[in-house]
Amino acid sequence: MSISQSIIIGADSKPRCRWAKPGLDEHYHDHEWAGRAGKPDAYGQWGIRDDRDLFELICLEGAQAGLSWSTILAKRQGYRMLFHNFDIARVAEMTAKDVDRIVLDASIVRHRGKIQSVLGNAEVALKVQAEHGSLAAYLWSFAPTVAAAKGHRKLTRKRPATMADIATTTPESDAMSKALKKLGFKFVGSTICYALMQATGMVDDHVAGCWCSKR
Repeated sequence: MSISQSIIIGADSKPRCRWAKPGLDEHYHDHEWAGRAGKPDAYGQWGIRDDRDLFELICLEGAQAGLSWSTILAKRQGYRMLFHNFDIARVAEMTAKDVDRIVLDASIVRHRGKIQSVLGNAEVALKVQAEHGSLAAYLWSFAPTVAAAKGHRKLTRKRPATMADIATTTPESDAMSKALKKLGFKFVGSTICYALMQATGMVDDHVAGCWCSKR
């Protein structure tokens, strides 16, 4: 696959990663993916490090298994409404009755196992917070990138030249998956963990030529 085949030109004439179709995908690509689209926060830290945001992504990436990310983005507001905006403590208090109710709601993917996993993952996330201080601290310990001072970031590997160069799993995602499963998280296979790393900015897989890769 060539670089030109890995880029899509938006209505605003900006080149983007091929998967960023107009609409929700494009907005997510520009403003969130790869950790707020490759921009440091007010403290100079790269990537998504808020526990609520990270918990949401764990659950949504798990919901994506076997489906497209476009499908999940279209149902994202439904997930937020039904799962208390992914407030970890509130989700952990939900019960089997909530699962029975939610599984009938077409605003999300009605997969009982995935719905149950959100509740179970919340309980495990609380334990991680208690032991490690935050969910972010634990998850970012697996990151193959290093956040440096003054808004600069050191990457441990080259930016993908084309979509074909983007991995689906890595040794780091394998390690994260193994660790999360051991703790009791569900729907956290290595492919899902690598997608989480991409989404949060632990890795930056905007392809060469994408406008987000240049900022």
